[in-house]
Amino acid sequence: MSTPANLLSPASPIERLLRSIESSSSIDRISGVIRPTLERIVGDSAFRDLLTGRFLGHPVHPAGVVVPMSCWIGGTLVDVLGGQQNQGIAQRLIGLGALAAAPVALSGAADWLDTDGAEQRVGTVHAIANDTALSMFALSWLQRRRGRRTSGIVLALAGTAVTGAAAYLGGHLAYRRGVGVDTTAFQSGPDTWQEVSIEGTMSSSRAIEGRIGGLSFAVIGRDGGEPPDVMESRCTHRGGPLHDGDVDADCIECPWHGSRFDRRTGAVEAGPATAPQPVYEVELDDGAVRIRREEAGGLRRNPVGAQPA
Repeated sequence: MSTPANLLSPASPIERLLRSIESSSSIDRISGVIRPTLERIVGDSAFRDLLTGRFLGHPVHPAGVVVPMSCWIGGTLVDVLGGQQNQGIAQRLIGLGALAAAPVALSGAADWLDTDGAEQRVGTVHAIANDTALSMFALSWLQRRRGRRTSGIVLALAGTAVTGAAAYLGGHLAYRRGVGVDTTAFQSGPDTWQEVSIEGTMSSSRAIEGRIGGLSFAVIGRDGGEPPDVMESRCTHRGGPLHDGDVDADCIECPWHGSRFDRRTGAVEAGPATAPQPVYEVELDDGAVRIRREEAGGLRRNPVGAQPA
């Protein structure tokens, strides 16, 4: 049997580096050391919801990094193009970026705590690179304050390079590994009435799984013979099975990371999830549960996952 051509082609150096990071067990030891400290700092309170970006509807970390990076790049450009007379501006920009980096780092830590495996390893290296860059820019500011402009500029240039590497790893986490992406973005249920296959008896106090084709739903009964509440079972945060989660009067809780969603609207009531859960119109037809949902998103209308039967 011949070997497929794509397996004969060597991976690029960057791909080989990424693979080595994703498979490195030594990084797991570093993660194990820093995780308890971050858990104590971030906690499971409203503070963590703020850091993860529930109020925005998507993770806050990618947007937050714009502030320190803009300051650092701006300061470095002033160094290169502005001359001696503008060094006060460069110093202030470098310092402002260092101050802004602290809350941004905390928001990244809040996201990192809900990862494992390859994503956690890349995230660990991403954080180390960012912390290294922050140290370089802080030292750059200090050197400038002491009148050592040249060493301050060298440190800023080095920090910019390290920041670029860290940004690349952050892009890899988001665009290749899907960290922070709504995990339901590429799946879609029916847009015309279809029956859900349900195993078990519906109850208002617990969820059961329903299926249409390869798509799973969390089905929660209502009292008084009303149609049940139905939402996609895959949690928008990290893909946990909501049909295995706890249910109270108003919400269902993801069994993996504790995100809570309004059982009727899918709205996020508690993080770390930031995106609402897709919910469906429901009707009862002689005991059968039928659902539909009007989809606005092109990717969800043309899903990469299972198609409805």
